[in-house]
Amino acid sequence: MLEVNFDPFPELSTERLVLRKMKAADVLQFFKLRSDKEVMKHIGKKPMTSINEADDFIKMINDLLKTNSGITWATALKEEPAKLIGTIGLWRLIKEHYRAEIGYMLLPEFWRKGITKEAILEVLDYGFNELKLHSVEGKITPLNIASAKILESTGFVREAYFKEDFFFDGKFEDTAIYSLLGHNFSRMAL
Repeated sequence: MLEVNFDPFPELSTERLVLRKMKAADVLQFFKLRSDKEVMKHIGKKPMTSINEADDFIKMINDLLKTNSGITWATALKEEPAKLIGTIGLWRLIKEHYRAEIGYMLLPEFWRKGITKEAILEVLDYGFNELKLHSVEGKITPLNIASAKILESTGFVREAYFKEDFFFDGKFEDTAIYSLLGHNFSRMAL
């Protein structure tokens, strides 16, 4: 079975980014992210309506760290490391199967700059080489074309398509499942 320990917190960095632990001081930026209708459009959750919701969510994220059940990084630019511009995480760890689900969000003013792809590649490198995951999956609504393109550009392959398997906001929606096996991940090849 997969053994993970997120203490001390693994801070990651790329050419432009710092992926760091979320903290209480991130609450306003996190609320900005999770209350943005465009960001939340394809997430399957309603936008946040209060700072308290954001604060509670950050606490929940950090509780997952304590139990080694999942990890979420604050995404920040190196020149402004204290300012959260997004999040990325490996959660729903299925330790007996060496598998995790990846999730990511980014404020709209940073879209289409390659930031999410850069963060995904760094997190995958950590997941496969440090955590020793065997596979990582991404679950998205097929309507989220941008997310599908990012997953495919980082080596993920669509493996499943579930029709009307998710009920949200009064209607059933489809889910596309993308997956990447560790032995197929090559940071240099992408």
